[in-house]
Amino acid sequence: MTVLAAAAVAVRGWPWGLTRAPERIYAATATAVVGGWLAAATALGATRSPLPTLLILATVALGVPWWAHRRRRARVRVDRVINAWPNLAEMIGLAGSRIMSAAVDTWGWRARIKLRPGQSVTDLVSRVPAIESALGTRPGAVRVEQDPAHAGRCTMRVLAVDPHAGAIPWPGPTARSIADPIELGVFEDATPVRVAMLRRHALIGGTTDSGKSGVLNVILGNLAACTDVVLWGIDLKGGMELRPWAPCLARLATTPDEATDLLADAVAILDARAQASSHDNTRVWKPTPKAPALVIVIDEYAELADTAPDAVGHAESIARRGRALAVDLLAATQRPTQRAMGGGALRSQMSIRVCLRVRERRDVDLILDKGMLNDGWHAHTLDAPGKFYVLADGHNQPRRARAYLVTDDLVRQTSARYADQRPELDPLSRAAINQQPRPIEPPGPSVDDPERALLMALDQAPTDGLSVPELIDLTGMRRTWVYDRLQAHAAAGRARQVARGRWRA
Repeated sequence: MTVLAAAAVAVRGWPWGLTRAPERIYAATATAVVGGWLAAATALGATRSPLPTLLILATVALGVPWWAHRRRRARVRVDRVINAWPNLAEMIGLAGSRIMSAAVDTWGWRARIKLRPGQSVTDLVSRVPAIESALGTRPGAVRVEQDPAHAGRCTMRVLAVDPHAGAIPWPGPTARSIADPIELGVFEDATPVRVAMLRRHALIGGTTDSGKSGVLNVILGNLAACTDVVLWGIDLKGGMELRPWAPCLARLATTPDEATDLLADAVAILDARAQASSHDNTRVWKPTPKAPALVIVIDEYAELADTAPDAVGHAESIARRGRALAVDLLAATQRPTQRAMGGGALRSQMSIRVCLRVRERRDVDLILDKGMLNDGWHAHTLDAPGKFYVLADGHNQPRRARAYLVTDDLVRQTSARYADQRPELDPLSRAAINQQPRPIEPPGPSVDDPERALLMALDQAPTDGLSVPELIDLTGMRRTWVYDRLQAHAAAGRARQVARGRWRA
Protein backbone atom coordinates (compact mmCIF):
# COMPACT_ATOMS: atom_id res chain seq x y z
CA MET A 1 0.00 0.00 0.00
CA THR A 2 2.82 2.38 0.83
CA VAL A 3 4.41 1.76 -2.58
CA LEU A 4 1.11 2.32 -4.36
CA ALA A 5 0.44 5.56 -2.46
CA ALA A 6 3.93 6.85 -3.22
CA ALA A 7 3.50 5.97 -6.90
CA ALA A 8 0.15 7.80 -7.03
CA VAL A 9 1.72 10.89 -5.49
CA ALA A 10 4.69 10.78 -7.88
CA VAL A 11 2.56 10.37 -11.01
CA ARG A 12 -0.52 12.49 -10.33
CA GLY A 13 0.34 14.62 -7.27
CA TRP A 14 -2.55 12.99 -5.35
CA PRO A 15 -4.11 14.08 -3.01
CA TRP A 16 -2.56 17.58 -2.85
CA GLY A 17 -2.87 18.45 -6.53
CA LEU A 18 0.88 19.05 -6.96
CA THR A 19 1.74 20.24 -10.48
CA ARG A 20 5.54 20.56 -10.43
CA ALA A 21 7.69 17.44 -10.85
CA PRO A 22 10.14 18.24 -7.95
CA GLU A 23 7.20 18.71 -5.59
CA ARG A 24 5.67 15.37 -6.64
CA ILE A 25 9.00 13.58 -6.22
CA TYR A 26 9.49 15.06 -2.74
CA ALA A 27 5.93 14.17 -1.69
CA ALA A 28 6.33 10.61 -3.01
CA THR A 29 9.64 10.19 -1.17
CA ALA A 30 8.15 11.50 2.08
CA THR A 31 5.12 9.20 1.69
CA ALA A 32 7.34 6.16 1.12
CA VAL A 33 9.67 6.96 4.03
CA VAL A 34 6.86 7.66 6.48
CA GLY A 35 4.85 4.62 5.39
CA GLY A 36 7.89 2.35 5.61
CA TRP A 37 8.82 3.58 9.08
CA LEU A 38 5.25 3.16 10.36
CA ALA A 39 5.09 -0.37 8.96
CA ALA A 40 8.38 -1.29 10.65
CA ALA A 41 7.30 0.33 13.92
CA THR A 42 4.03 -1.60 13.84
CA ALA A 43 5.78 -4.89 13.28
CA LEU A 44 8.83 -4.46 15.55
CA GLY A 45 7.84 -1.69 18.00
CA ALA A 46 8.62 2.01 17.80
CA THR A 47 11.51 1.77 20.27
CA ARG A 48 13.26 -1.10 18.49
CA SER A 49 16.76 -0.13 17.37
CA PRO A 50 17.51 1.54 14.97
CA LEU A 51 13.99 2.91 14.38
CA PRO A 52 14.32 5.98 16.73
CA THR A 53 17.60 6.97 15.04
CA LEU A 54 16.08 6.52 11.60
CA LEU A 55 13.11 8.69 12.63
CA ILE A 56 15.41 11.56 13.65
CA LEU A 57 17.52 11.30 10.50
CA ALA A 58 14.43 11.13 8.26
CA THR A 59 12.86 14.14 9.97
CA VAL A 60 15.97 16.24 9.37
CA ALA A 61 16.49 14.96 5.83
CA LEU A 62 12.90 15.63 4.80
CA GLY A 63 12.42 18.79 6.85
CA VAL A 64 15.33 20.81 5.46
CA PRO A 65 14.19 20.62 1.80
CA TRP A 66 10.61 21.43 2.80
CA TRP A 67 11.72 24.47 4.85
CA ALA A 68 14.05 25.72 2.09
CA HIS A 69 11.38 25.28 -0.58
CA ARG A 70 8.81 27.10 1.54
CA ARG A 71 11.16 30.03 2.13
CA ARG A 72 12.07 30.17 -1.56
CA ARG A 73 8.42 30.28 -2.63
CA ALA A 74 7.69 32.99 -0.07
CA ARG A 75 10.61 35.01 -1.41
CA VAL A 76 9.28 34.62 -4.97
CA ARG A 77 5.89 35.94 -3.87
CA VAL A 78 7.54 38.93 -2.20
CA ASP A 79 9.59 39.66 -5.34
CA ARG A 80 6.39 39.67 -7.35
CA VAL A 81 4.84 42.16 -4.96
CA ILE A 82 7.92 44.41 -5.22
CA ASN A 83 7.74 44.36 -9.02
CA ALA A 84 3.99 45.03 -9.00
CA TRP A 85 4.06 47.70 -6.29
CA PRO A 86 4.19 50.76 -8.63
CA ASN A 87 0.95 49.65 -10.29
CA LEU A 88 -0.65 48.67 -6.96
CA ALA A 89 0.36 51.98 -5.42
CA GLU A 90 -1.21 53.84 -8.31
CA MET A 91 -4.51 52.01 -7.80
CA ILE A 92 -4.72 52.59 -4.04
CA GLY A 93 -3.73 56.27 -4.10
CA LEU A 94 -0.08 55.99 -3.05
CA ALA A 95 1.49 56.79 -6.40
CA GLY A 96 5.20 57.59 -6.17
CA SER A 97 5.89 55.35 -3.17
CA ARG A 98 8.31 52.48 -3.62
CA ILE A 99 9.54 49.43 -1.74
CA MET A 100 13.20 49.86 -0.80
CA SER A 101 13.78 46.36 0.58
CA ALA A 102 11.83 43.32 1.75
CA ALA A 103 12.51 40.26 3.87
CA VAL A 104 10.65 37.05 4.67
CA ASP A 105 10.13 36.21 8.35
CA THR A 106 8.41 33.50 10.35
CA TRP A 107 4.90 34.90 10.08
CA GLY A 108 4.99 36.51 6.63
CA TRP A 109 7.16 39.29 5.25
CA ARG A 110 8.06 42.91 5.87
CA ALA A 111 9.06 45.73 3.58
CA ARG A 112 10.64 49.17 4.03
CA ILE A 113 8.66 51.73 2.04
CA LYS A 114 9.78 55.18 0.94
CA LEU A 115 6.89 57.57 0.42
CA ARG A 116 6.64 60.26 -2.20
CA PRO A 117 7.46 63.79 -0.92
CA GLY A 118 4.30 65.17 0.61
CA GLN A 119 2.97 61.78 1.64
CA SER A 120 2.97 60.69 5.29
CA VAL A 121 2.54 57.49 7.24
CA THR A 122 -1.00 58.60 8.03
CA ASP A 123 -1.80 58.35 4.31
CA LEU A 124 -0.55 54.76 4.30
CA VAL A 125 -2.45 53.87 7.49
CA SER A 126 -5.71 55.23 6.10
CA ARG A 127 -5.33 52.97 3.06
CA VAL A 128 -4.55 49.74 4.90
CA PRO A 129 -7.84 48.08 3.82
CA ALA A 130 -7.09 48.98 0.20
CA ILE A 131 -3.56 47.58 0.55
CA GLU A 132 -4.94 44.31 1.91
CA SER A 133 -7.33 44.11 -1.01
CA ALA A 134 -4.58 44.83 -3.55
CA LEU A 135 -2.23 42.24 -2.05
CA GLY A 136 -4.98 39.65 -1.71
CA THR A 137 -4.37 39.05 2.01
CA ARG A 138 -6.85 38.28 4.75
CA PRO A 139 -8.46 41.26 6.55
CA GLY A 140 -6.24 42.61 9.31
CA ALA A 141 -3.01 41.17 7.89
CA VAL A 142 -1.18 44.46 7.18
CA ARG A 143 0.68 46.48 9.85
CA VAL A 144 2.30 49.88 9.32
CA GLU A 145 5.00 51.28 11.63
CA GLN A 146 6.61 54.71 11.42
CA ASP A 147 10.35 54.92 10.84
CA PRO A 148 11.58 56.94 13.85
CA ALA A 149 14.51 58.29 11.82
CA HIS A 150 12.63 59.53 8.75
CA ALA A 151 9.12 60.97 8.39
CA GLY A 152 8.84 59.80 4.79
CA ARG A 153 9.65 56.16 5.44
CA CYS A 154 7.87 53.33 7.21
CA THR A 155 7.82 49.57 7.64
CA MET A 156 4.92 47.51 6.33
CA ARG A 157 4.40 44.01 7.72
CA VAL A 158 2.18 41.43 6.04
CA LEU A 159 1.25 38.50 8.28
CA ALA A 160 0.35 35.34 6.41
CA VAL A 161 -0.86 33.80 9.68
CA ASP A 162 -1.90 35.38 12.98
CA PRO A 163 0.87 34.81 15.58
CA HIS A 164 -1.63 35.60 18.33
CA ALA A 165 -4.33 33.19 17.21
CA GLY A 166 -3.97 31.17 20.42
CA ALA A 167 -3.74 32.11 24.09
CA ILE A 168 -0.28 32.60 25.63
CA PRO A 169 0.12 31.04 29.10
CA TRP A 170 1.43 33.31 31.84
CA PRO A 171 4.99 32.29 32.82
CA GLY A 172 4.62 33.75 36.32
CA PRO A 173 5.81 36.99 37.95
CA THR A 174 8.81 38.67 36.34
CA ALA A 175 9.08 41.51 38.88
CA ARG A 176 10.34 41.35 42.44
CA SER A 177 10.26 45.10 43.04
CA ILE A 178 7.88 47.77 41.82
CA ALA A 179 10.91 49.35 40.15
CA ASP A 180 11.20 46.30 37.87
CA PRO A 181 9.32 46.36 34.56
CA ILE A 182 6.27 44.13 34.31
CA GLU A 183 5.73 41.82 31.32
CA LEU A 184 2.13 42.11 30.15
CA GLY A 185 2.41 39.82 27.13
CA VAL A 186 4.16 39.64 23.77
CA PHE A 187 4.11 41.63 20.56
CA GLU A 188 3.53 40.00 17.19
CA ASP A 189 7.30 39.70 16.65
CA ALA A 190 7.56 37.66 19.90
CA THR A 191 9.28 40.44 21.87
CA PRO A 192 7.88 40.92 25.40
CA VAL A 193 5.70 43.89 26.32
CA ARG A 194 7.43 45.49 29.31
CA VAL A 195 6.09 48.50 31.21
CA ALA A 196 7.36 50.19 34.36
CA MET A 197 4.71 50.85 37.02
CA LEU A 198 6.68 52.90 39.56
CA ARG A 199 5.51 56.54 39.67
CA ARG A 200 3.05 55.93 36.85
CA HIS A 201 -0.71 55.80 36.81
CA ALA A 202 -2.21 53.21 34.47
CA LEU A 203 -5.50 52.97 32.60
CA ILE A 204 -6.91 49.75 31.13
CA GLY A 205 -9.89 50.13 28.81
CA GLY A 206 -11.91 47.77 26.70
CA THR A 207 -15.37 46.47 26.06
CA THR A 208 -16.97 43.43 27.68
CA ASP A 209 -15.08 40.17 27.04
CA SER A 210 -12.08 42.03 25.62
CA GLY A 211 -9.66 40.61 28.21
CA LYS A 212 -9.50 43.54 30.63
CA SER A 213 -9.53 41.25 33.67
CA GLY A 214 -6.72 39.23 32.15
CA VAL A 215 -4.41 42.25 31.85
CA LEU A 216 -5.39 43.29 35.37
CA ASN A 217 -4.52 39.83 36.70
CA VAL A 218 -1.12 39.89 35.02
CA ILE A 219 -0.29 43.20 36.71
CA LEU A 220 -1.64 42.09 40.08
CA GLY A 221 0.25 38.81 39.86
CA ASN A 222 3.52 40.71 39.40
CA LEU A 223 2.79 43.33 42.07
CA ALA A 224 1.83 40.59 44.54
CA ALA A 225 5.37 39.22 44.18
CA CYS A 226 6.91 42.63 44.95
CA THR A 227 7.91 43.18 48.58
CA ASP A 228 8.00 46.96 48.34
CA VAL A 229 4.39 47.74 47.40
CA VAL A 230 1.13 47.68 49.36
CA LEU A 231 -1.99 46.88 47.34
CA TRP A 232 -5.43 48.36 47.95
CA GLY A 233 -8.44 47.46 45.86
CA ILE A 234 -11.80 48.96 44.91
CA ASP A 235 -14.31 46.65 43.27
CA LEU A 236 -17.89 47.92 43.25
CA LYS A 237 -19.18 44.69 41.71
CA GLY A 238 -19.26 43.11 45.14
CA GLY A 239 -15.61 42.11 44.92
CA MET A 240 -16.26 39.72 42.04
CA GLU A 241 -13.04 40.63 40.18
CA LEU A 242 -10.62 41.44 43.01
CA ARG A 243 -11.85 39.05 45.72
CA PRO A 244 -9.50 36.22 44.56
CA TRP A 245 -6.59 38.57 45.29
CA ALA A 246 -7.88 39.44 48.79
CA PRO A 247 -5.04 37.59 50.60
CA CYS A 248 -2.59 39.98 48.92
CA LEU A 249 -4.73 43.12 49.29
CA ALA A 250 -4.26 45.12 52.48
CA ARG A 251 -7.70 46.68 51.93
CA LEU A 252 -10.62 45.91 49.64
CA ALA A 253 -13.58 48.28 49.23
CA THR A 254 -16.76 46.91 47.68
CA THR A 255 -19.25 49.73 48.37
CA PRO A 256 -19.22 53.42 47.40
CA ASP A 257 -18.79 54.49 51.04
CA GLU A 258 -15.88 52.13 51.55
CA ALA A 259 -14.29 53.35 48.32
CA THR A 260 -14.63 56.97 49.43
CA ASP A 261 -13.03 56.20 52.81
CA LEU A 262 -10.21 54.23 51.17
CA LEU A 263 -9.32 57.03 48.74
CA ALA A 264 -9.61 59.63 51.51
CA ASP A 265 -7.06 57.64 53.52
CA ALA A 266 -4.81 57.55 50.46
CA VAL A 267 -5.00 61.34 50.24
CA ALA A 268 -4.07 61.54 53.94
CA ILE A 269 -1.03 59.36 53.19
CA LEU A 270 -0.14 61.70 50.34
CA ASP A 271 -0.29 64.73 52.61
CA ALA A 272 1.84 63.07 55.28
CA ARG A 273 4.47 61.89 52.81
CA ALA A 274 4.60 65.29 51.12
CA GLN A 275 5.14 67.02 54.45
CA ALA A 276 7.85 64.55 55.46
CA SER A 277 9.59 64.92 52.09
CA SER A 278 9.62 68.71 52.42
CA HIS A 279 11.19 68.44 55.86
CA ASP A 280 13.81 65.98 54.60
CA ASN A 281 14.40 68.02 51.44
CA THR A 282 13.72 64.99 49.22
CA ARG A 283 11.77 65.19 45.98
CA VAL A 284 10.60 61.59 45.65
CA TRP A 285 9.57 58.73 47.90
CA LYS A 286 11.86 55.74 47.31
CA PRO A 287 9.96 52.49 47.94
CA THR A 288 11.52 49.89 50.23
CA PRO A 289 10.04 46.91 52.09
CA LYS A 290 9.86 49.09 55.23
CA ALA A 291 8.50 52.13 53.36
CA PRO A 292 6.57 50.59 50.47
CA ALA A 293 4.79 52.22 47.59
CA LEU A 294 0.99 52.19 47.52
CA VAL A 295 -0.91 51.03 44.43
CA ILE A 296 -4.69 51.44 44.38
CA VAL A 297 -6.45 49.14 41.93
CA ILE A 298 -9.89 50.36 40.79
CA ASP A 299 -11.93 47.89 38.82
CA GLU A 300 -14.63 49.52 36.69
CA TYR A 301 -13.79 53.17 37.30
CA ALA A 302 -16.92 54.29 35.47
CA GLU A 303 -19.04 52.70 38.21
CA LEU A 304 -17.09 54.63 40.83
CA ALA A 305 -17.66 57.88 38.93
CA ASP A 306 -21.41 57.21 38.84
CA THR A 307 -21.94 56.19 42.46
CA ALA A 308 -19.26 57.96 44.53
CA PRO A 309 -18.56 61.51 43.31
CA ASP A 310 -16.53 62.32 46.43
CA ALA A 311 -14.27 59.37 45.71
CA VAL A 312 -13.61 60.73 42.22
CA GLY A 313 -12.34 63.96 43.73
CA HIS A 314 -9.92 62.02 45.91
CA ALA A 315 -8.80 59.95 42.92
CA GLU A 316 -8.03 63.06 40.91
CA SER A 317 -6.00 64.45 43.81
CA ILE A 318 -3.99 61.23 43.89
CA ALA A 319 -3.54 61.40 40.11
CA ARG A 320 -2.12 64.92 40.33
CA ARG A 321 0.21 64.45 43.30
CA GLY A 322 0.76 60.75 43.82
CA ARG A 323 3.53 59.81 41.43
CA ALA A 324 6.44 61.48 43.19
CA LEU A 325 5.23 60.06 46.53
CA ALA A 326 4.82 56.50 45.19
CA VAL A 327 1.04 56.45 45.46
CA ASP A 328 -0.17 55.16 42.10
CA LEU A 329 -3.55 54.40 40.55
CA LEU A 330 -4.40 51.44 38.34
CA ALA A 331 -7.86 52.02 36.88
CA ALA A 332 -9.81 49.74 34.57
CA THR A 333 -13.10 50.32 32.79
CA GLN A 334 -15.34 48.49 30.36
CA ARG A 335 -17.32 51.62 29.53
CA PRO A 336 -15.01 54.30 28.13
CA THR A 337 -17.73 56.96 28.15
CA GLN A 338 -16.99 60.65 27.83
CA ARG A 339 -18.13 61.25 31.40
CA ALA A 340 -15.86 58.55 32.81
CA MET A 341 -12.82 59.07 30.58
CA GLY A 342 -12.94 62.56 29.16
CA GLY A 343 -11.36 65.54 30.82
CA GLY A 344 -10.26 65.86 34.42
CA ALA A 345 -6.90 65.33 36.03
CA LEU A 346 -7.27 61.56 36.25
CA ARG A 347 -7.27 60.85 32.52
CA SER A 348 -4.56 63.37 31.71
CA GLN A 349 -2.21 61.90 34.33
CA MET A 350 -2.47 58.31 33.10
CA SER A 351 0.95 57.73 31.55
CA ILE A 352 0.29 54.03 30.82
CA ARG A 353 -2.69 53.28 28.56
CA VAL A 354 -3.70 49.74 27.64
CA CYS A 355 -6.48 49.63 25.05
CA LEU A 356 -8.20 46.33 24.33
CA ARG A 357 -11.01 45.77 21.86
CA VAL A 358 -13.60 48.56 21.75
CA ARG A 359 -16.96 48.69 20.00
CA GLU A 360 -16.77 52.16 18.50
CA ARG A 361 -13.89 53.85 16.73
CA ARG A 362 -14.19 56.99 18.87
CA ASP A 363 -13.50 54.93 22.01
CA VAL A 364 -9.89 54.53 20.85
CA ASP A 365 -9.28 58.26 21.32
CA LEU A 366 -11.12 58.22 24.66
CA ILE A 367 -8.83 55.55 26.10
CA LEU A 368 -5.53 56.42 24.42
CA ASP A 369 -5.61 60.08 23.35
CA LYS A 370 -7.01 62.34 20.69
CA GLY A 371 -5.82 61.53 17.19
CA MET A 372 -4.54 58.05 18.02
CA LEU A 373 -7.15 56.38 15.82
CA ASN A 374 -5.94 58.27 12.75
CA ASP A 375 -2.37 57.34 13.62
CA GLY A 376 -3.09 53.63 13.29
CA TRP A 377 -4.17 52.55 16.78
CA HIS A 378 -7.10 50.53 15.47
CA ALA A 379 -8.34 48.85 18.65
CA HIS A 380 -11.80 48.45 17.13
CA THR A 381 -10.34 45.81 14.78
CA LEU A 382 -8.88 43.58 17.50
CA ASP A 383 -10.49 40.19 17.08
CA ALA A 384 -9.75 38.14 20.21
CA PRO A 385 -9.77 38.60 24.01
CA GLY A 386 -6.41 39.69 25.36
CA LYS A 387 -5.22 41.49 22.22
CA PHE A 388 -4.30 45.09 22.98
CA TYR A 389 -2.33 48.20 22.17
CA VAL A 390 -0.12 49.82 24.81
CA LEU A 391 0.83 53.50 24.94
CA ALA A 392 3.61 54.18 27.43
CA ASP A 393 7.24 55.22 27.68
CA GLY A 394 9.07 53.31 24.96
CA HIS A 395 5.83 52.18 23.33
CA ASN A 396 4.80 54.96 20.96
CA GLN A 397 4.12 52.88 17.85
CA PRO A 398 0.78 51.10 17.21
CA ARG A 399 2.01 47.54 17.70
CA ARG A 400 -0.47 44.79 18.44
CA ALA A 401 0.20 42.57 21.44
CA ARG A 402 -1.53 39.77 23.30
CA ALA A 403 -1.66 39.56 27.08
CA TYR A 404 -0.67 36.46 28.98
CA LEU A 405 -3.51 34.18 30.04
CA VAL A 406 -3.83 33.93 33.83
CA THR A 407 -6.25 31.17 34.79
CA ASP A 408 -8.33 31.15 37.97
CA ASP A 409 -6.12 28.40 39.37
CA LEU A 410 -3.00 30.52 38.76
CA VAL A 411 -4.65 33.46 40.52
CA ARG A 412 -5.38 31.31 43.58
CA GLN A 413 -1.91 29.78 43.59
CA THR A 414 -0.13 33.12 43.18
CA SER A 415 -2.30 34.81 45.79
CA ALA A 416 -1.68 32.04 48.32
CA ARG A 417 2.04 31.91 47.58
CA TYR A 418 2.75 35.58 48.24
CA ALA A 419 0.10 36.30 50.91
CA ASP A 420 2.58 35.90 53.77
CA GLN A 421 5.21 38.07 52.09
CA ARG A 422 3.09 41.21 51.76
CA PRO A 423 4.56 44.32 53.45
CA GLU A 424 2.70 46.70 55.73
CA LEU A 425 2.44 50.45 55.41
CA ASP A 426 5.21 52.48 56.96
CA PRO A 427 4.58 54.08 60.38
CA LEU A 428 4.18 57.54 58.83
CA SER A 429 1.40 56.36 56.51
CA ARG A 430 -0.34 54.39 59.26
CA ALA A 431 -0.25 57.41 61.54
CA ALA A 432 -1.78 59.55 58.79
CA ILE A 433 -4.72 57.16 58.51
CA ASN A 434 -5.20 56.89 62.27
CA GLN A 435 -4.95 60.62 62.93
CA GLN A 436 -8.67 60.67 63.71
CA PRO A 437 -9.30 57.19 65.06
CA ARG A 438 -12.78 55.75 65.03
CA PRO A 439 -13.12 54.14 68.47
CA ILE A 440 -15.25 51.09 68.93
CA GLU A 441 -17.29 50.93 72.09
CA PRO A 442 -16.87 47.50 73.64
CA PRO A 443 -20.12 45.63 73.86
CA GLY A 444 -21.57 45.34 77.33
CA PRO A 445 -22.23 41.61 77.68
CA SER A 446 -18.92 40.47 76.25
CA VAL A 447 -18.39 37.62 78.68
CA ASP A 448 -21.98 36.63 79.36
CA ASP A 449 -23.01 36.65 75.67
CA PRO A 450 -19.93 36.29 73.42
CA GLU A 451 -22.07 35.69 70.32
CA ARG A 452 -23.78 39.05 70.73
CA ALA A 453 -20.46 40.68 71.56
CA LEU A 454 -18.97 39.35 68.32
CA LEU A 455 -21.86 40.61 66.19
CA MET A 456 -21.80 44.05 67.83
CA ALA A 457 -18.03 44.31 67.31
CA LEU A 458 -18.42 43.41 63.64
CA ASP A 459 -21.24 45.93 63.23
CA GLN A 460 -19.16 48.73 64.77
CA ALA A 461 -15.93 47.79 63.01
CA PRO A 462 -14.18 50.49 60.93
CA THR A 463 -13.92 50.32 57.16
CA ASP A 464 -10.72 48.28 57.28
CA GLY A 465 -12.27 45.80 59.73
CA LEU A 466 -11.10 44.28 63.00
CA SER A 467 -8.30 41.78 63.40
CA VAL A 468 -8.85 38.37 64.97
CA PRO A 469 -6.80 39.27 68.12
CA GLU A 470 -9.05 42.32 68.61
CA LEU A 471 -12.14 40.14 68.32
CA ILE A 472 -10.67 37.71 70.85
CA ASP A 473 -10.21 40.55 73.34
CA LEU A 474 -13.73 41.88 72.78
CA THR A 475 -15.47 38.51 73.12
CA GLY A 476 -13.25 36.88 75.70
CA MET A 477 -13.31 33.65 73.70
CA ARG A 478 -10.55 31.47 72.28
CA ARG A 479 -9.13 31.83 68.78
CA THR A 480 -10.71 28.63 67.44
CA TRP A 481 -14.18 29.75 68.59
CA VAL A 482 -13.74 33.16 66.93
CA TYR A 483 -12.59 31.58 63.66
CA ASP A 484 -15.48 29.10 63.66
CA ARG A 485 -18.09 31.81 64.31
CA LEU A 486 -16.57 34.11 61.65
CA GLN A 487 -16.78 31.36 59.05
CA ALA A 488 -20.37 30.63 60.03
CA HIS A 489 -21.38 34.30 59.85
CA ALA A 490 -19.58 34.67 56.51
CA ALA A 491 -21.48 31.70 55.08
CA ALA A 492 -24.74 33.23 56.29
CA GLY A 493 -23.90 36.63 54.80
CA ARG A 494 -23.58 38.40 58.17
CA ALA A 495 -19.81 38.99 58.03
CA ARG A 496 -17.07 39.30 55.45
CA GLN A 497 -13.29 39.45 55.31
CA VAL A 498 -12.25 42.90 54.04
CA ALA A 499 -8.52 42.14 54.07
CA ARG A 500 -6.11 39.46 55.20
CA GLY A 501 -7.10 38.64 58.79
CA ARG A 502 -9.55 41.55 59.15
CA TRP A 503 -13.34 41.27 59.41
CA ARG A 504 -16.46 43.37 59.65
CA ALA A 505 -20.22 42.99 59.26
